[in-house]
Amino acid sequence: MDEKDHEILRLVQSDARLTAESLGLSIGLSTPAVQKRLKRLRETGVIEKEIAVLSPGKLGRELTVIVEVVLERESRMHLDAFKRKMRNSHAVQQCYYTTGEADFIVIVVVKDIAEYEAFTQEYFFDESNISRFTSSIVMDRVKVSLDIL
Repeated sequence: MDEKDHEILRLVQSDARLTAESLGLSIGLSTPAVQKRLKRLRETGVIEKEIAVLSPGKLGRELTVIVEVVLERESRMHLDAFKRKMRNSHAVQQCYYTTGEADFIVIVVVKDIAEYEAFTQEYFFDESNISRFTSSIVMDRVKVSLDIL
């Protein structure tokens, strides 16, 4: 990857709808050259996904909760089972397997505290391998970004 690839990535990470033509004009490359670079960046997995970032509040998902989860046992089977449950939950926006006190950090987006309570009942209280979990309610979204460059 060279500086032109980085420039393309900086632009598309903030707006994936930019055309190859507009990218080329911004960075001084022809449209075909940009198309070729984008194709390579997608094929090699540098660009993993092109998504729409939705507004939780406008969709009635007003409550964001950061949850630290400690498992009772960390065998591969138990880890895989918990990861699978988190991947399959629509309320889970992000889930990280971490070092430190917590085994997982989970970002949950729900409409209200009642929905979060139902989530905890289903995914934490009814799960025998959860030792404990700690919830932090987000009061203000200061910065939300997936930007890397």
